[in-house]
Amino acid sequence: MFKVERRTLLKRSRINGLLMPGLLLMLAASAWSCPSTSDEHRIIREEIEKSLRKELLHAWYPVALDTLHGGFLSDFSFDWQPAGRQNKMIVTQSRHVWTASQAAMFFNDDRYRRIAQHGFRFLKDKMWDATYGGFYWLRNRKGEAMSGADDGGKAAYGNAFAIYALASYYAMSGDTSALHLAQKTFHWLDRHSRDPLHRGYVDRLTREGLWLSQSDANLNARELLISSWKDQNSSIHLLEAFTGLYNVWPDSLLRERVLEMLVLIRDTITTEKGHLTLYLQRDWTPVSFCDSSDAVRKKNYYFDHVSFGHDVETAYLMLEASHVLGLEADDKTLRVAKRMVDHALANGWDNDTGGFFYQGYYFAGADTISIINEIKEWWVQAEGLNSLLLMSKLFPQEKKYEQAFKKQWEYMKRYLIDHEHGGWYKEGLDKSPEMVKSAKGSDWKVNYHESRALMNCTKMLKSEHELIK
Repeated sequence: MFKVERRTLLKRSRINGLLMPGLLLMLAASAWSCPSTSDEHRIIREEIEKSLRKELLHAWYPVALDTLHGGFLSDFSFDWQPAGRQNKMIVTQSRHVWTASQAAMFFNDDRYRRIAQHGFRFLKDKMWDATYGGFYWLRNRKGEAMSGADDGGKAAYGNAFAIYALASYYAMSGDTSALHLAQKTFHWLDRHSRDPLHRGYVDRLTREGLWLSQSDANLNARELLISSWKDQNSSIHLLEAFTGLYNVWPDSLLRERVLEMLVLIRDTITTEKGHLTLYLQRDWTPVSFCDSSDAVRKKNYYFDHVSFGHDVETAYLMLEASHVLGLEADDKTLRVAKRMVDHALANGWDNDTGGFFYQGYYFAGADTISIINEIKEWWVQAEGLNSLLLMSKLFPQEKKYEQAFKKQWEYMKRYLIDHEHGGWYKEGLDKSPEMVKSAKGSDWKVNYHESRALMNCTKMLKSEHELIK
């Protein structure tokens, strides 16, 4: 149960965009002020900051810069040799701009400012659709349409990451052209993707901005049905993007949309158990196959499972949104966020080795969850590290968070971070030893999850250390 005093914990200060509970850290400092604990956290902070700079950012930059065609290369072998088509996806390109912008502010380093500017130019000049508006989902390496490929489509998810990147770049550079493009993208999404009847946003759009179910696309009945579904993944990243934009542009309509997405995710998409529903029909009816046959259920696991990584990530994103909105007594969001991390720890955490499993499932009639995929994806571990440390500060009396945070960092050092070549393996080597030679970069594997986690954790531990001193 929460004490009344917990309300005061939502009065927060922010450092470079990080949710940073200022009063909370002072309270936590008294609980963590013994020299041994302080020294241990200082050592962890120094390890994390060193790994961020030396093993992550130095591995990606400058090798990822496409100096020939602009933007960033996507495909790299395990030892950082460019390998593959090097297509340009809006998510990948945007995540690089966000990461470089944040690193520039974190380290006060002009090298990252130039990298972010390099990426911003490609977003503006090549990824934006000057005819219909919105950002393309996919372009070839030169930033052009690919012959024979249906790459003219757009997605709310991709445009959300563009907003996230542009807001971060504007915060770092003060370049108003980036802010104006972020504003245009927000209004484009609100006009084309938002559901005026049921609220929220539909993800898949045509180049012109039509819902696929409204277009004459050659889709079968099932594809047309799915195209009007809503999903947790695009929803949480729209919340993330709108929060980032509101932080630099406190517009009244944008505020309404941040609050709308926060409430939808917290009260509708998140279940009573404390995990996200992956897909929902247009009217927010959950999509579930748990009562179907085994064959049908397995065929549809993609649409219906428990994703522990998204749950712990969403806990952080909801608290960040609540803070940026200035909701000073938002006990409900804090309570739901805690429940999400608790559920992941109780059901998706490897008590023996550390690390969060990838997927679980509540089968019909079962009171407990079953793990259906034991791999430990890199991004899941990054989001877990961030949320565990945040919860350990929000609830210092519950030692499980601090203990899990420490174990998670040890797990990542041993099984996830490539100390020889730099970067992170796609999956933890304890469950997937073959990943030692897996690709370090691809359209979907870039450095935003791990960069954010390591920067956030460094800031939280550094603030604690300064208060303890």
